[in-house]
Amino acid sequence: MDNLLIILPAFIFTIALLVAIHEYGHFWVARKLNVKVLRFSIGFGTPIYRFNGKKDNTEFVLASIPLGGYVKMLDEREGDVAEDELHRAFNRQSVYSRFAIVFAGPFVNFIFAIFAFWLMFVIGVQGVKPIMGNLESSSIAYQSGLRSGDQIVSVDGDETPTLSAVYEELLEAFLDRKTATLKLSDQRDIVFRFDKVDKSVEPTSLHDIIGLSLELPVEDVIISEVTPDSPAQKAGIKTGDQITAIDGRVINHWRELVASVIKRPGHTVEIEVLRDGQHQLLSTTIGSAKKGSQTIGRIGVRPESVSPLPKSMYAIHQYGIFAAIPKGFEKTWDLSVLTLKMLGRIVIGEASIKNISGPITIAEVAGQSAKRGIESFLRFLAIVSLSLGVINLLPIPMLDGGHLLFYLVEMVKGSPVSDTVQEIGLKIGVTLLVMLMSIALYNDFTRLLE
Repeated sequence: MDNLLIILPAFIFTIALLVAIHEYGHFWVARKLNVKVLRFSIGFGTPIYRFNGKKDNTEFVLASIPLGGYVKMLDEREGDVAEDELHRAFNRQSVYSRFAIVFAGPFVNFIFAIFAFWLMFVIGVQGVKPIMGNLESSSIAYQSGLRSGDQIVSVDGDETPTLSAVYEELLEAFLDRKTATLKLSDQRDIVFRFDKVDKSVEPTSLHDIIGLSLELPVEDVIISEVTPDSPAQKAGIKTGDQITAIDGRVINHWRELVASVIKRPGHTVEIEVLRDGQHQLLSTTIGSAKKGSQTIGRIGVRPESVSPLPKSMYAIHQYGIFAAIPKGFEKTWDLSVLTLKMLGRIVIGEASIKNISGPITIAEVAGQSAKRGIESFLRFLAIVSLSLGVINLLPIPMLDGGHLLFYLVEMVKGSPVSDTVQEIGLKIGVTLLVMLMSIALYNDFTRLLE
């Protein structure tokens, strides 16, 4: 219930804000080009609040279903237009004016994303420093030359003061299956090669494949609770036991235990415990559980205590007011390109359609990011805004990009696209959007039920 009280307002605020920004782009340019705007609506369905503006008596509406919005302009194709207002009808404008009005919606989504990223960098994003702990010998990190104690300071020339920044920079190289150069604090260069990673491997597996591991303070893992009928209980683990190793790998912190278990569901392992001053080897098969679309390992134990990480392990990814401006542009560009690449991979079958998310997943992420703090929520708003911008620019009829495609054709051939072609395009666009929403909702409900 507490989560719902955060998720629902965060979701409504996110969608209403980003829809308002998108539609305001259409509205503002239409007004500047002297096109009469009849209605500006945030949401669909029954109006819950409305008022009329002074100019043109434009009706501003807040509707009950906050999953979209629209700007309705004077248009002869949608009703009769008075003779003295024909020059203000949308359909009477030049193709360049119509293009500008339609393009303005996605454009302001990108502008807002730049602003949100700028503000996020000015506030600063806190994260753990990318100082390596024990690395598995099978991981890309170890095989590339990274060792315990190494600190990553940049990836391909971009500063990475936090571990999350490292993963963000590595994602593009992973998607393109190319190399990435990591600069370490001792000025050594380490090259990660993703060209040999199978293209069917999803981006959600990035963490496991790379295998970066934090250097953690030593803290005994004392078990305070063993879940009945769990793999841990079947192995003979008891309350008060100290887990010291798994398959010979020393465990010095609860996070190391979690990392060793979570990625090996179904694996049989040897767990070394310290009990009454004596070391014992116990064997068990790691259980499995669903976390979103992933299957993770669990053994069914809880620690006696887990101390928060020391402040010395944290860094702030932050820039000054002016230095953050190009970073905002850079982040928006990089993530826009990544979005297009992911869509392309889905279309050609190199990525699963399970990566497509709908309103339920957006609501969950909105709530989670809102709980983490303002910088996390700003990042979420920026990503959703630029995603709206990218998707709306796709050349699919019904979307802004479909209209823009028709206008580009009109510019080339000197006359509008025929009504027949537009009607066929509209039917195709509706079909594609219905299919896309169906997949997104199916994925959402599947994640909920897992």
